[in-house]
Amino acid sequence: MSIQKLFPLAIAVLSLSSPVIAQTAETIELTTSPELKWETTPEGVAFAPLEGSRFEESYMAMVRLPAGLVSPVHVKSAAMYGLIVSGEMVHLAQAEIGGAETVLKPGDYYKIPAGSPHMSKCVSDAECVTFLYQDGPFDFLPVGEAPR
Repeated sequence: MSIQKLFPLAIAVLSLSSPVIAQTAETIELTTSPELKWETTPEGVAFAPLEGSRFEESYMAMVRLPAGLVSPVHVKSAAMYGLIVSGEMVHLAQAEIGGAETVLKPGDYYKIPAGSPHMSKCVSDAECVTFLYQDGPFDFLPVGEAPR
């Protein structure tokens, strides 16, 4: 059989074996800044949930820290992934405290591994806002405290 006759046959066979891609209509979810529902902790850190329940599962949230806030050295049971939206922040592993500091500005990314003792601080004159994803439930365990 000539190649000219095989080509249409090959196309027909391939089209029969290809999965059909279903077109589904999904709703696009939009949330504007004024619609965020902020919950403020006694320490002044505010969380606006975006996806998931932060004390029960992995979640995404906007997080707002007051200007000048310095956290105690602590660990989290889940990894954290963040993107600075406004303000300037520093995150330091416990072993790096007292050394050189990299100041993160809007658009900068950070990842803090689960179980890593660290300190976070908002070093700008204005509050710091970050987009945060944590791959497990939220906790905050100051170094030296037993897990709750």
